Amino acid sequence: MVFTAALYSSFTATSSSSSRYALSATPSYCTFPPRRIATPRMGTSQFQAQAQAKEAKLWGGRFKEGVTDAVERFTESISFDKQLYKQDIKGSRAHASMLAHQGLISESDRDSIIEGLEEIERRIENGEFNWRADREDVHMNIEAALTDMIGEPAKKLHTARSRNDQVLTDFRLWCRDAIDGILVSMKQLQVSLLTLALRNEGLIVPGYTHLQRAQPVLLQHLLLAYVEEIERDAGRLVDCRARMNFCPLGACALAGTGLPIDRFTTSEALGFTAPLKNSIDAVSDRDFVLEFLSANAITAVHLSRLGEEWVLWASEEFGFITPSDSVSTGSSIMPQKKNPGPMELVRGKSARVIGDLVTLLTLCKGLPHAYNRDLQEDKEPVFDSVKTILGMLEVSAEFALNITFNRERIQKALPAGHLDATTLADYLVNKGVPFRTSHDIAGKSVALCTSKNCQLLDLSLDELRSINPVFEEDVYDFLGVENAIQKFVSYGSTGSACVASQIDYWMKKLEMK
Repeated sequence: MVFTAALYSSFTATSSSSSRYALSATPSYCTFPPRRIATPRMGTSQFQAQAQAKEAKLWGGRFKEGVTDAVERFTESISFDKQLYKQDIKGSRAHASMLAHQGLISESDRDSIIEGLEEIERRIENGEFNWRADREDVHMNIEAALTDMIGEPAKKLHTARSRNDQVLTDFRLWCRDAIDGILVSMKQLQVSLLTLALRNEGLIVPGYTHLQRAQPVLLQHLLLAYVEEIERDAGRLVDCRARMNFCPLGACALAGTGLPIDRFTTSEALGFTAPLKNSIDAVSDRDFVLEFLSANAITAVHLSRLGEEWVLWASEEFGFITPSDSVSTGSSIMPQKKNPGPMELVRGKSARVIGDLVTLLTLCKGLPHAYNRDLQEDKEPVFDSVKTILGMLEVSAEFALNITFNRERIQKALPAGHLDATTLADYLVNKGVPFRTSHDIAGKSVALCTSKNCQLLDLSLDELRSINPVFEEDVYDFLGVENAIQKFVSYGSTGSACVASQIDYWMKKLEMK
C-alpha cells in the first residue's frame, strides 16, 4: 500500500500562468494510434504491391512453400501491433546486453545490434521505416530490418528467446506505460472536479435516491464523491501495475532454455520487479491484461454515471447546469438545440470499454496451456480500451471546467420533495423519541404538508403539535434545507464543516494551492 500511494502521488497536475489550477498536457506516451475501426488491416492491394518482394519466413526452414495471400492477410498483426515498436526495441537492447554479458554473443555483436536498433527506432519515429505485411508482426519486421542493416550479428539476437516471451515482454511494458498515462489523466480529472467544487462553495442541491428527491446535499460533497471513485480507480490500476511488473523474457516458447542466460539481469534492466517464476505461466496467461481491462471498465462505469448525471442536469427538465458552447454540440435540423454531446459519448463509450473486457475474457476462457495463436487477438481490445478511457477522462475534465451551475434554478427547485423530513426525524430522536416513532411522526407531518400544499417549515407549531406534542419552538432550527445542511455532523457527511474538511484534504493530496 505504501508503494501504491507513493507511485500514484508522483503523478501531479502542472500549473500554468493562464489558470490557477491548469492541467498539464497529456504526455507523449499517453497518445495512442486510432482503434482498429480507424486503422483496418492491410487490404488486398497492399499485399499485391508487396507480392514480388516476399521473402522466406524467419521460421520457414521446415516449410517447402510459402503461405497463400489469404493466409497472409488473415494472420498478419503488423497493422496494429506496430505500436509496440518502442517496447520491442527496448526489450531487444536489454536481451542483447544480457547475451553479451553471459558470453553468448560478442561485445562487438552487441554493439552492432544496439546501434542498428537505435537506427531502426529513429527511422520509425521519422516515418521512414517500411513496415512489411509479409514479415507478419512488429517483432519480425524489426528483426528482419536489423538483419538487412547489419547482417550476421542480427541473427544472434533471437538466441534464447521466442516470440512468445518476446511479445509478452513488449506487451507488459506497453501496458505499464499505458497505466502511467491513465493515472496522469485521472489526476487531471480529479483536479478539474475539485476546481469546479471550489467555484461553487456553499451551493446546496437536491440529493436523489431512486431518482426521487431525498435529502439536501452540498454540491461540493457530490463532486467529491466522483473524486473518491476515481481515486479508487487509480488505486486499482496501481495495484494492477504492481502485479503486472514481472518479466517473462527468457521463458522462451514455454519450457525455458538450456543456454546460460541471466533472466534477473534483463528483468532489472527493463524495470521489472523480478522474472516470472514459471516459464509456462509466463507465456500463456493474460490475467494481467484482464485485470487492466477490468480496472478500465470500472473506471468507464464511473465516468458513465458522471456523464448521465450531467446530461440529466443539462436538460430543460432539470436545468441545473449550462455547458459552455465550447463543450456542446448542435442538431442538423433543430436550430435551437444545444446538447451535452461529449458527456453523452462518455456514457456511450463505456460500452466499448466493457466490451473490450468481455472480448478478452471470452478469448481466454478455453485455452489450454501454454501459448496459442488465439492470443494474437489480445492486443486490439487493450489498445482500444486504453485509447477510449484516455479520451473519456480528457473530455470529462474539459467538460467540468466549462459548465455553470444555475443557482437560481436550483434554489427554486429545493423546496419540492420535503428534503428536510429526515432532519425532522433526527430532531425528534434528539427529543428522546424512538427512531421508528420519529419516522412515523415525520411522515405524518409530510402528509399534512401535502394536503396543505406547503413545506414543513410553513407548518405552525400548533399544527405540528396536533401530530405529536413533543414539538417545541426549536424545531424550526432543523427545518429548511439551509438548516438541515448544518445539522449533518457524522464523519464523511454533507455537513458544511465535514465538506470543508474533505475539500482541504483533497487540496493537499492533489497539490492544489
